[in-house]
Amino acid sequence: MSESTTFVQLLGGLILIVTGVLASCPIEVSPPRVAVKHGSRVSVNCSTTTNVPGGIGWEASQGGTGVETVAHLSWIVESLTVWDISPMCFYSVSNSDIQCHMHTDVIVYTFPERISINSSSSSNAMTERKKYNFTCDIPHIAPLQNLTVVWYKGDEIIHTDNFPSSTKKPVAASPQLHLLANRSDNGARFRCEAHMDLTSAGGPKLNVSSENYSITVNYGPDIQCADVSLWEGYSLESTCNVSGNPTPSVRWLKDGQPINVTRPLNRKHSGTYTIEAKGASTVQKKIEVVVFFGPELECPTTYTVDEFSPNNLLCNITGHPKPETVWFKDDEEVEPPENLTRSDTGQYVIMATNHHSIVNRTVDINVLYPPSQIFELEDSEGEAGSTVSLKCSSVGNPTINYTWTYYHTDNVIERNEDGVSLLIINNATGYNRGSYSCHVWNEKGRVSKMVKVTVKGAQQECPIEITEPSMVVRYQSQVRPAQCKSTSAYSTNVKEIYWQSNASKTTFWSPDTHNGWDLDPVCIAEFNGIGTCQKSLSFTLYKTPDSVSVYVQDNSSSVVEGKKFELRCDIINVAPAQNLTVEWYQGNKAIGSGTTECWHGNIPDCSGVRSPVNVSSNLTIVLNRNHSGVQFRCEARLDLGAHKENMTSSPLNITVLYKPTINTTKLPKTIPLFTGYLEELVCEADGHPPPTIQWLNSSDKSPREEEGKLIVSEPGVYICKATNDVNTTLHEVQLILTTDYLPLIAGLVAATVVIISIIFVFFYSIYYKNTKTNSYDLKKPNLSTHNGNVAHNGWDLPLPMTKMS
Repeated sequence: MSESTTFVQLLGGLILIVTGVLASCPIEVSPPRVAVKHGSRVSVNCSTTTNVPGGIGWEASQGGTGVETVAHLSWIVESLTVWDISPMCFYSVSNSDIQCHMHTDVIVYTFPERISINSSSSSNAMTERKKYNFTCDIPHIAPLQNLTVVWYKGDEIIHTDNFPSSTKKPVAASPQLHLLANRSDNGARFRCEAHMDLTSAGGPKLNVSSENYSITVNYGPDIQCADVSLWEGYSLESTCNVSGNPTPSVRWLKDGQPINVTRPLNRKHSGTYTIEAKGASTVQKKIEVVVFFGPELECPTTYTVDEFSPNNLLCNITGHPKPETVWFKDDEEVEPPENLTRSDTGQYVIMATNHHSIVNRTVDINVLYPPSQIFELEDSEGEAGSTVSLKCSSVGNPTINYTWTYYHTDNVIERNEDGVSLLIINNATGYNRGSYSCHVWNEKGRVSKMVKVTVKGAQQECPIEITEPSMVVRYQSQVRPAQCKSTSAYSTNVKEIYWQSNASKTTFWSPDTHNGWDLDPVCIAEFNGIGTCQKSLSFTLYKTPDSVSVYVQDNSSSVVEGKKFELRCDIINVAPAQNLTVEWYQGNKAIGSGTTECWHGNIPDCSGVRSPVNVSSNLTIVLNRNHSGVQFRCEARLDLGAHKENMTSSPLNITVLYKPTINTTKLPKTIPLFTGYLEELVCEADGHPPPTIQWLNSSDKSPREEEGKLIVSEPGVYICKATNDVNTTLHEVQLILTTDYLPLIAGLVAATVVIISIIFVFFYSIYYKNTKTNSYDLKKPNLSTHNGNVAHNGWDLPLPMTKMS
């Protein structure tokens, strides 16, 4: 093995050894915790047991050292003044970055020589049931978390305070003890002790106590006394015990005036007395004093009371022992009623007795009661024009009175007799229908009963009149208010009448012609007998359209013949939409109303909407070429009953486009072509826009075009093509080659003319001969005489002939 290999192995082994050793720090600190008084000397030793080459050092905010190659090193501070210190011993391996460390827990403390106690009371005197605070003043103490304060009452521990604080520096501690003063605390001695136990860190146990704090608790006075009963001739002296701190002074009062408690009492001295005790506070207590004596009875001669009231007959009954009372009515003993009713009315004898004597008094009891429930009053029914009667009866004490509430008319009579009230309706009408209330009252109460009266053959009327039963108002216009009022001649019939839409409940109503689109004014009235009824005012706030315009849906001004297209009429900002109709016109001819749409905001539904909306009407039509240039318009009509408003759009001119149509009359499908001749083909077409004409033929043909005509010399198929923006129309023409028989026909015609000329000359020569020679060559025909068997016409001319010799 070479030397280099051996060195590498040794170095690796050393690294493994160091790493293993430092897996746990090979140092010890003694002591691990130490308590030292501030400013005192402190010493902590740090040592190592490892053989790995290295050094020890201390790192601290006071007394730190450098690294020393030793096995033991002490941290020594002659006067430790740093409160929050945590010295650290560390071990570093030579020639490497490997290091470990260990801290020592150092407690730097200070403890006061004296502490004091005081209270929130300005003096040592306290008042019972009041809260006070004791404060233990502990100056300049550290660390606070090691402090425990113990509170004593006498030699009894009553509370302990601890201080979970992390501060290491000295502070002034002021823990408090809360006390609710009680008389049992009177004369008690309180103190506080401060304790600090540092033995766990090798330190001392420290404690210091405050001086005793004695308190005085003021309480009372307390009056221990109940009601007093005594015989005539005895006094109130020594009848009640009073205690308190300081010792209270006591006096007796009656009716607010002090009395002599040594004075003997008689029966007149019974009553409420007040004991007044003055000490830490002033206390008063009312005492009932009863002096025994024989019965005395004082009662009113007459007792008037409301029915069902408690029997509070005030009879002054005095005496002791308490007298017994007995009631008599009609010489019979009765129990005094607890609640008096009408049957208890009468004369009573009240007797009071005890062991000394008997006394009695006579009392007349008068029970007052309100009217009883009404009887003999029921719902009634009668025919129109008949008499209907109502009867109202009741009883009460004192005397009762009758009044009626109903819809007053001239045909109703009220009559009171024999303690009842009659109401008679003569010649009943619809205004007598409704409720009738009989009111019975006296000073003790009031009862009412309502019945219904039905008049057959008569309808219930709502006696409301509106000056303007219907209002149709133009947007932002001025209008006079509508008034609602009663038609009754009796103002007492009307309880209330007002317009429902008015917050002030007035009888005049003026519409808001700027925003009152949804107003539904209702006049409401409440009548005696009839109740509440109402009448509505038909109100319409209308607005003519801002504009009425018509256009084609695709915004074009022309359409193609035979195709459907849609016209749209927009009526902008009109109200109410439900009163709007749209009429379409072609020229001056009405052609329908189309399909109407209404838009309320972005919602295509105006059901129930009375405010201004946009309305559109769509009309789908099919036009032909005869309609080109015709004008369309739409008319918006607001039908508001007697009032109508119309507004018409500007006319819309429509141009009808149609495909070309070739005139086949001038250009038949088949045309003969004579040998040796030229044929002119003329193609004419109608269309809008006007079509362009183009001839199509096979490439082996060589026609020529002159002034819109096609000059053809060869047979075959020729196509006329008519084109415009709408469509293209093709028309095929076939030219057929044909022999020319015209010369032959001309020759035949010439020959025929020659033959006819020869015949004519022949007959003329005969005629001439006969005329000149009187000879006949025709077997003497008599040409001037018509033969009935021969047809003649205007061309039959008699030939003058003479017989030939």
